[in-house]
Amino acid sequence: MSSASTSKQLAPIRACTISRDVQNFDLLIEDMELELGESWGDLSFPNALKFLDQPDARGMEFIAIALDDDDEPNMALVEALIQRANTLDIAVLVIAEELGPITLHRLLRLGASDFVPYPLPEGALHDAIQRLRTPVTEVSNISAQSRMMPSASQKMGAVYAVQPLSGGSGATTFAVNLAWEIANSGKEAPSVCLLDFDLQTGSIATYLDLARTEKVYELLSNTAVMDRDFFMNTLQTFNDRLKVLTAAADMLPLDLITPDDIDRVITMARANFDVVIIDMPGTVVQWTETVLNDADCYYATMELDMRSAQNALRLIRALKAEDLPLSKLRYVLNRAPKFTDLSGKARAKRMAESLDIEFEVSLPDGTAQVTHANDHGLPLAEIAPKNPLLKEIRKVAQAIAEATHDHSRAAA
Repeated sequence: MSSASTSKQLAPIRACTISRDVQNFDLLIEDMELELGESWGDLSFPNALKFLDQPDARGMEFIAIALDDDDEPNMALVEALIQRANTLDIAVLVIAEELGPITLHRLLRLGASDFVPYPLPEGALHDAIQRLRTPVTEVSNISAQSRMMPSASQKMGAVYAVQPLSGGSGATTFAVNLAWEIANSGKEAPSVCLLDFDLQTGSIATYLDLARTEKVYELLSNTAVMDRDFFMNTLQTFNDRLKVLTAAADMLPLDLITPDDIDRVITMARANFDVVIIDMPGTVVQWTETVLNDADCYYATMELDMRSAQNALRLIRALKAEDLPLSKLRYVLNRAPKFTDLSGKARAKRMAESLDIEFEVSLPDGTAQVTHANDHGLPLAEIAPKNPLLKEIRKVAQAIAEATHDHSRAAA
C-alpha cells in the first residue's frame, strides 16, 4: 500500500484505487472518501498484483482502475489486474480519461464491471458503486420485466429502419429527411426519435449539425442499467422538433453492442416516442436481426446498378436462410429514372423482376441541393423546399404520420 493509505489501515479496506498516480485524479479521491470514508486505499500499478495475492484483498468489494491516455503502455498489466480480480470475485470499475473506445471495449470484455468517465460527473461514482452492489440477476429481472410488461400508459411507437444496400444509395439522407418530415407533418405531428446505429461512419450528426458526445458511448455500454432519464439526457434536440441519438465521438467496434443492448434502446425509444427512425450501418451485424424483428417496416435503399442488385440478392438469401421476416422489407430505388426516361424505367422493371421484389419507393435525383443541405447540417426542406426528392420523401412521411394517428385513435 502507498503512503497515502497508511492512515486508513485501522479501518477494513473495502476498495482500492489503482493508478499511475492517484493525484492526477483528485476528483476520484474526493468521491472515494465521500463514498467509503477511510475504508479504501490506493495502489500503484507495480504493487497492485502483489496486493491482490495477499489475504487482505479477499474481502474487498471492488477496485477502481484510473487510466488516461498516458497509460497505454500499462494495458497488459491492467488486463492482468482485471483477470486476477475476476478470479477473486472482486468487481472492477474503470475510471477513464481520454482513453480510446476500442481499449475501453477490450477492458469491459475482459471482465471490468463498469466504467465511469473522468472528470467524474456529479454522482457518477456513487451510481456506479450502487450498480455493483445490485445483484446482476436482479438487474436482469427488472430489465426483462420492463421490456416484457410495459405499463398501460406507456407509448409503444412504430419503428422504421433504413439500411443501404450499396454505398451512396442515400440511406442516411432518406432517414434524416423522413424523420424531419414526420416531425413536421402538421399541428398534431407525431413525436419522433432518430437513432444513428452506424457506429463507425454514422453521419446524422453531420447532416443535422449536432455534436458527437461521449454520452452516447456511456449509454450504449450501459444499457442494462439505462432508465428514461439516462436515455433522454443522451438525446440531442434539433430545431425543437426532433430528438436524435447521434453516433459516438469515436469509431466504435461493431460488436460493442449486443442484440440485447439494441433491443433495450429500441424499447426505450418506442416507450417515449410515437415514431422511431433507425439509420443502420451498411454491414449486416449480429443485431441486424433484432432491428428487423422490432421494426414495423425495414427500408432497403439501392440504386439502378449491378452492385445494388447483387447485394439485394445476398440480403434476401441471408434472411431466407435464417427464416427472418422478408415481408417487412420495403425496397427504395434512389436516383430513380425520370418519368420520361423509358429506357431507365424498363431497366428498373427488369431488375425488380429478376430479384422478385417491388420498388415501393422511387426517389428521384435530388441533385447538388442534397449535398448542399447535408454539408450545411440542415434538412432538405430548409434548403430546397421544392426539391423533387423531398416531395417523394414527404409522401412517405405523410403516410407514416397518418398511420400513427390512426393507431393512436384506435388505441384510445
